[in-house]
Amino acid sequence: MNRFPRVRLPRAAWLLALPAIALPLAVQAAADTDTLDGARRASVIDGALARLDEAYVFPDVARRMAESVRARVARGEYEDIRDGGAFARKLTEDLRAVSRDRHLRVIHHPAGAPQDADGAAAGRDEREQFARTNYGFDKAERLQGNIGYLEITRFPPRELAADTAAAAMGFVANADALIIDLRRNGGGAPPTVAFVQSYLFDQRTHLNDIYERVGDRTREFWTETRVPGQKFGGSKPVFVLTSQGTFSGGEEFAYNLQQLRRGTVVGEVTGGGAHPVRPFPIDAGFSIGVPFARAINPITKTNWEGTGVQPDVATPASEARDVAYRLALEKLVATAGDEARKQQWRDLLSGLKPP
Repeated sequence: MNRFPRVRLPRAAWLLALPAIALPLAVQAAADTDTLDGARRASVIDGALARLDEAYVFPDVARRMAESVRARVARGEYEDIRDGGAFARKLTEDLRAVSRDRHLRVIHHPAGAPQDADGAAAGRDEREQFARTNYGFDKAERLQGNIGYLEITRFPPRELAADTAAAAMGFVANADALIIDLRRNGGGAPPTVAFVQSYLFDQRTHLNDIYERVGDRTREFWTETRVPGQKFGGSKPVFVLTSQGTFSGGEEFAYNLQQLRRGTVVGEVTGGGAHPVRPFPIDAGFSIGVPFARAINPITKTNWEGTGVQPDVATPASEARDVAYRLALEKLVATAGDEARKQQWRDLLSGLKPP
């Protein structure tokens, strides 16, 4: 009999990244200690594999992960690991060795992890953390030549981030070109990605689909026709900065615009994570982030899992902003109808260091 109850996947809980998770623990199978014995290790392994069998996006990969870990158990590879954090890291490493899925992660919660079954305290802590980081909207600037610059480091849940996102997008709405910096963006919620991108299109546009294994269902993500405040619009140039650290929801943002030919991606190949993830409790001291779905781009019919988003203009991440700024000025010069403004952008270009 399975000791690990099946858990429904609420659609609102989707994340295209796995930040530090504070779990509401519906399962209290064992008291958490920092020293693990054989029975506890076996229980955590059983729980992790049960969750993967239940919900991992590719059932065949879940089976192969289970076979691999069971073989390691038989060889005694976990017998000397008594520290909870070390055990979680080792199990994560072994599961990823089969799946190659960077979203998959076993998490150790030291003594004192949240114990409230409804998650209220964890939710308050999460909201406060998002607020302290301005909901991921780190910088909004107007560069010389009326070029907007916006740095977004995460995409929190839409209901939390919407007001700040609208204010940031409103600040750059009157720019002639826009640079969106995702070099430090580790991901977040797909509905927030769609909300922010709604400011970059004039017409309702199909951005992405996400297929869930449990329930065999697909959810479509489209831009919103009406948004708070002023849109940047669908015709002015957009440049998206990426790095090797751009991951998950940050990658989706770049990939969506690239495939729709709405933005030019400048920087490095990204991290390669396209599977939304959700935390599942194992017991009082461990949980597992299970990638339970996969992105499907409506144009390519695939995604960036394992490959990353390939930049249109490859350049070291440290130089991406300067390169994008030059490209923006060149684009504005090439398309300007007003000679005075064209000369202003030419003057700015001539003052830049040679590439």
